[in-house]
Amino acid sequence: MPQFCYDYARPAVTADICFFTVVEDDLRILLIRRGEEPFKGSWALPGGFLREDETLDECAARELEEEAGISGAYLQAFATFSKPDRDPRYRVITAAYFALVSAANHVLKSGSDADDAEWHSMSRLPRLAFDHRDIIEQARAALTGKMNLEPVVFALLPSRFTLTQIQKVYEAVEGQPLDKRNFRRSVLAKEWIRETGELERGHRRPAMLYERA
Repeated sequence: MPQFCYDYARPAVTADICFFTVVEDDLRILLIRRGEEPFKGSWALPGGFLREDETLDECAARELEEEAGISGAYLQAFATFSKPDRDPRYRVITAAYFALVSAANHVLKSGSDADDAEWHSMSRLPRLAFDHRDIIEQARAALTGKMNLEPVVFALLPSRFTLTQIQKVYEAVEGQPLDKRNFRRSVLAKEWIRETGELERGHRRPAMLYERA
C-alpha cells in the first residue's frame, strides 16, 4: 500500500450530540459530567473522537450509547464547529448532531465513559466545557427549523397524543407560546397526523387522540 506525506496539519475529528427530550412541557438536554481533563468535573455534551474505521454518524451513535446508555434515537447532523482554539489540547473539528427521544420511551442510564449523565432544562444550563453552549444554541435553532419542515416532532411524542400535547412540544422547543387556533390549523394542514377515533379521558374534557399519519 503506498504511503503518503501531507504538507498540512491533520486535526482530530469528533462528534458532539445535543440530545433533547420534553418533560412536563420543558425542553431538556442531556449533559455528561466529564471524568477527565480538560474541564474535568464540568458538564459537557456527550461525544468523542472519530475512529479510523467508522463514519461520523456511527461515531455519534456509539458515543451516545457509551456515555449515556442510549441507542436507537433519532439522530441528525446540523453543523460543524472548527475554531482553532475550541479545544485547549490541539486542533479539533467537531460535527454536531441533535438527537431526540420521547421521555415516555426511555429511561436514562449512565454510560461507561462519563462520571454522570443528567437531563438539564434548557432554561437553566450549567457552566459548560469547550464551546458547547454555542453548539447547543445552534442545535435548538436547527431543531426549530427542522420541525417546521419535516415531521421530526414525533420523536418527542408518545405514539398517541392530543393536539394540546403536540402544541406543548412545539412551544417547548421554540421557547415561546403559540396561538392555539393558528397552530392547530397549521399542523392539521400538514397532514402529518390523523385521528385515532379514541378519546383521552381524565380530569379535563375528553380530547381526541391522534397518531402519525
